[in-house]
Amino acid sequence: MTPIGVTGIGAIAPNGMGTDAYWKSTVEGVSGIAEVSRFDASGYPAKLAGEVSLDAAAHLPSRLIPATDHMTRLSLVAAAWALDDAGVQPSELPDFSTGVITAGSAGGFEFGQRELENLWSKGPKYVSAYQSYAWFYAVNSGQISIRHGMRGPSGVVVSDQAGGLDAIAQTRRQIRKGTRLVISGGVDGSLCPWGWVAQMAADRMSTSDDPERAYLPFDPTASGHVAGEGGALLVMEEVAAARRRGGRVYGEIAGYGATMDPKPGGAREPGLRRAILTALDDAAVSPDEVDVVFADAAAVPELDRVEADAINAVFGVRGVAVTAPKTMTGRLAAGAASLDVAAALLSVRDGVIPPTVHVDCAPEYGIDLVTGAAREARVRTALVLARGHGGFNSAVVVRAAR
Repeated sequence: MTPIGVTGIGAIAPNGMGTDAYWKSTVEGVSGIAEVSRFDASGYPAKLAGEVSLDAAAHLPSRLIPATDHMTRLSLVAAAWALDDAGVQPSELPDFSTGVITAGSAGGFEFGQRELENLWSKGPKYVSAYQSYAWFYAVNSGQISIRHGMRGPSGVVVSDQAGGLDAIAQTRRQIRKGTRLVISGGVDGSLCPWGWVAQMAADRMSTSDDPERAYLPFDPTASGHVAGEGGALLVMEEVAAARRRGGRVYGEIAGYGATMDPKPGGAREPGLRRAILTALDDAAVSPDEVDVVFADAAAVPELDRVEADAINAVFGVRGVAVTAPKTMTGRLAAGAASLDVAAALLSVRDGVIPPTVHVDCAPEYGIDLVTGAAREARVRTALVLARGHGGFNSAVVVRAAR
């Protein structure tokens, strides 16, 4: 099959604005989790988040700012950074040869919060009529397409935390069908009262007030995750085409697998192990060739057990290095998985595995979790895992470009 690679990265995260800043903080173990400042969270059980502060006027034309919400601005900035990093201008490529395929999940809440506040001032009867449309208008791939003139295949994949991987897989399909270049991945977040309550409804958010003890996947004291915002957008194209134009290739998107968990209470096993095996088979990679696994890291004990069991079933007990750099950013809804893909590509480039901060891994999980400090290692192949609420499981194999 035609190798599809990543040639540009635009990362925007609570612990670093821009790919270089994000990666430096991540390798050094610097967290961006702190008390919520976007709104008054004192009345809610969960009070910590990974926020991104953006000076929109410094990065975007003034005409775009009134017409966009915070998440869309983050996406526009990340897309511009990714294109600059790739050294391409979509306007110089054939019409309809470039597209935008991203993931969305939570971001519409913030747009909806603003509109609901406006509508509430007109009377409660307007609110219920608007709620079903709020998130639809927050979809931001169209804004990216319009700004950069990318009129080829576009779309938004919605599968919660797994969406970033699913969007990347859909992008790979479209490029193999003939699309020249696609911006893919996800930037997401909903740090507003409406979005906060919606996320808390899943009963998976940590209520700790200590930023260093709140999000602890695979730790004996794990009690849920911290929410965040941000993510990464990636420029993807054929490896051969990128090299013909003199572009740098971070690595290949070599394999993908996706499954759904069975109905709760059923006899079948959770689907994550099958997603891993499908991705490895798609990449023609054996388990012993994988150098590191970027974990989904739910920080809910029963979900951590499912993930550890799946990793151990495929790679053996302590058979592969595992890391969860999202402990420094929080779980970024649909932006989380693509940020992990960016981190995996940078691990391949630099030969270093970033740490999982603040975690004391419980021995019963049987995984080789990289904690404390970054680990130097020869990284040629990485596996990225993501799971979405509702039973979504996705896995992507990233490897050095051949």
